[in-house]
Amino acid sequence: MSKQAVIFDLDGVIVTTDEFHYKAWKAIADEENLHFNREINEKLRGVSRVESLQIILNYSQKQYSEKEQEVLTERKNDIYRNLLKDISEKDILPGVLSFINHLKERGIKIAIGSSSKNTKFILEQIGLEHVFDAVADGNDITKSKPDPEVFLLAAERLQVEPVDCVVIEDAEAGIDAAISADMKAVGVSSAASYSKTQLAYANLVHVDINEVLD
Repeated sequence: MSKQAVIFDLDGVIVTTDEFHYKAWKAIADEENLHFNREINEKLRGVSRVESLQIILNYSQKQYSEKEQEVLTERKNDIYRNLLKDISEKDILPGVLSFINHLKERGIKIAIGSSSKNTKFILEQIGLEHVFDAVADGNDITKSKPDPEVFLLAAERLQVEPVDCVVIEDAEAGIDAAISADMKAVGVSSAASYSKTQLAYANLVHVDINEVLD
């Protein structure tokens, strides 16, 4: 049976805000005199803001209280959202709009499944806030990827069984989450080389829609 729904990760699949995340975390790290570089930043892909901070603090000798950590995550988000103000439709990644249109023409339901709490803001900035049939994001979940919670919630909101869903991801944690949810895992960008990826493409421009949905 062909798949009935496609769930997209947001960052790295629909639009790339990786550099904004890096700059925001780097600003926090510099303020706190914490060790942080692009190698550490790679470990934050697909991970929630709170868990990202935990990864960064693993490199620190200082112990931060729960309140101090909350202040840091909020400060990071303020910096990040300020950087996001310049993002627009022109930042949508190549192949995204045509792929979405092909899915809609076939009657395939589409959703966003993202750990980001800024998902709706980003979708508004790039003009896609009314395109998806459902959105599940960091505001709706208690566990971020690789836990499958966000993808299972997206499937529930689409009223589609998990086994009938395809997930498109650019992060290893997202691929693991898709597999745990009993969904088909399609990797693009950096996730294309991940050993657990079931179908791999450099980007959405080259995705074979028939192979994805079969």
